[in-house]
Amino acid sequence: MTSAWDWEGGEGLLSLDDPEEWDAAYACGRDHLGTAVIGLALNCPPAQAAPRILRAMRLPDAGQRAYAFTAAGHAARLNGELTPELYDALRAAGHRGVAETAVDDTLTFVPFRELPPWFKWRYVVSAARGQAESWRLTVAYAAEDARQALRRSRS
Repeated sequence: MTSAWDWEGGEGLLSLDDPEEWDAAYACGRDHLGTAVIGLALNCPPAQAAPRILRAMRLPDAGQRAYAFTAAGHAARLNGELTPELYDALRAAGHRGVAETAVDDTLTFVPFRELPPWFKWRYVVSAARGQAESWRLTVAYAAEDARQALRRSRS
């Protein structure tokens, strides 16, 4: 079987839409599997892409593992859902590091009522932190405006 994909250079792998092609490349230990799994996330339903995304999350290359988390975020963004296994993998990785953006995408694009309990909790925590930061900035800007007004009145 001859592959039409450029696995050495990675060119065009974001268009990959054949899960079996990814499986064959994984079995051969090809390069750019993380890039290709983003292509699967963009072009396949979550049920087809999820097992490959999970395998890519365990690749030895840290950069390619990071692309797998990017693929999970894209799947959440495009489909408004993830598989239970992807939710579990994101929860295990936590809301930090390479998984932070994927978790944020999940919280943003998956309806709240569809989220598993951990993600609902992360949603509430993120909203509370965002509101606290908003209040902090409002106070900081008001204090700066008052300081500048005071300086102008002394001049």
